Parts: sequence; C-alpha cells; structure tokens
Amino acid sequence: MALPKRKKSKSRRDKGRTHWKLTAPTVVKCPQCDEPKLPHRACPSCGFYKGRAVISAKA
Repeated sequence: MALPKRKKSKSRRDKGRTHWKLTAPTVVKCPQCDEPKLPHRACPSCGFYKGRAVISAKA
C-alpha cells in the first residue's frame, strides 16, 4: 500500500479544501400559491405539483 513520502503541510492541505463550500439550496416560487418551495417537489403549503393536487394541503 502506498504511503506519502513527506508530511503534507497545513498550507498545502488547506489549499485543496478551498472549494469545499456549502451552497444554499435552490428555492423556486410555487406557481399556485407563490410560496417558496424546493424545485421538483410538491409544494408543502398548497400540495400542488405540476398543476395537480398530489398531497392534502396543510390547514
């Protein structure tokens, strides 16, 4: 099994982690009720998906 010949410095280690960022989730507006929702999912407030009621709406 291969092993590193030298210790990787903290600077080099951290340079490899520069793009390990969290991204905010994409939120779209529901066409039925204009509430924010995740794309490709049923709206939690009105229960519609692709123009059809697929789940019962919250009271």
